[in-house]
Amino acid sequence: MTIEGRRVVLGVSGGIACYKSCTLARRLTELGADVDVVLTAAAAEFVRPLTFEALTQRPVATSLWERSRALAHIGLAREPDLVVVAPATAHLLARAALGLADDLLTALLLATQAPVLVAPGMNDDMFDHPATQANLRTLRGRGWTVLGPAIGPLAEGPSNRPGRMVEPEEIVVQAERMLCSPRGRLSGRRVVVTAGPTREPLDAVRVISNRSSGRMGYALATRAFARGADVTLVTGPASVPGPRGPTVVAVETTADMQTALERLLPDTDVLLMAAAPSDYRVEEPVTGKRPRQDGAVRIELHPTADILAATAGLRKPKAVIVGFALETGAGLDRAREKLRAKRLDLVVLNRADEIGSGFEVETNRVTLVSSDGTEELPLLPKMEVADRILDDVEARL
Repeated sequence: MTIEGRRVVLGVSGGIACYKSCTLARRLTELGADVDVVLTAAAAEFVRPLTFEALTQRPVATSLWERSRALAHIGLAREPDLVVVAPATAHLLARAALGLADDLLTALLLATQAPVLVAPGMNDDMFDHPATQANLRTLRGRGWTVLGPAIGPLAEGPSNRPGRMVEPEEIVVQAERMLCSPRGRLSGRRVVVTAGPTREPLDAVRVISNRSSGRMGYALATRAFARGADVTLVTGPASVPGPRGPTVVAVETTADMQTALERLLPDTDVLLMAAAPSDYRVEEPVTGKRPRQDGAVRIELHPTADILAATAGLRKPKAVIVGFALETGAGLDRAREKLRAKRLDLVVLNRADEIGSGFEVETNRVTLVSSDGTEELPLLPKMEVADRILDDVEARL
């Protein structure tokens, strides 16, 4: 479920955020999309067409009057799977809302039947103006998706109000979602992903935890969101930046994670239990900092709750439940036992003692274990592993 080979028109209007559009064009191209850039005359004053041609390896369209591209607006309007306008200035939004077609980009927007994703970028007062707000309501009413704007520094200085165009990666995530979701079974489904470690306090400053970075769970949340799912990510204190798009619920302890799942599970269609909850805790953590002392310190540890077992009765009927098993050495028998004992649809078995697999790395080698048998995957980037797991999940829905 990728955007490779999909056709995207990237419309760029004349705002200072045009420089971000270069990154956006590059990222969409790297993901395999065929990107046709359409520049307004004002945008071409900020970034020359040659820049976008170099980034996309495709010709850039700038005018209705190019003799070699007669009726270019009709051809471009009919071909794309998605039209993205970033940045969309106040002037561009006004012309689009009025249905004007006085340049190539607005003519294309009037002629296309493709979904449109627009990322406004302008001065904060211009964004707040009733005219701009009315234009956005009109465009939303036509089915356009409006992303942002964000709050942050503007060209003219600091601002604490919306106006700044959202970052390119956020636009890419939304574009992937719009391109992939109509084709997938996860579209509109409620998906809960757990990720990262949990931390059990010993005292006010020390904890029991593990080396989970959260990468695998974050990859699953990112890819499920791209497929159109309504994703909630329940995450412990991970060591990587959070994904864009999913709703994030931050937790600290294993008990916190269990409480969050108890609230979410009755409405959840898919649970992906990729977190690595701590298995042990102390019964009563010290309130302050335990002072350093000479000699051995003995701490009595007690098992934490088994979240999957404890919440089994809260599962929605026909929900797909995926567990993870991190093992050292041969763990296939333990994965099969986990599948049976915890009433799971799938167990993802991965090795903690193999180079390039497990915690704190960008790749993983996993075996998918189900009642249908096993499928051993090669060493892959975790985003690709996430897609393979989600392919399996979609087949079960």
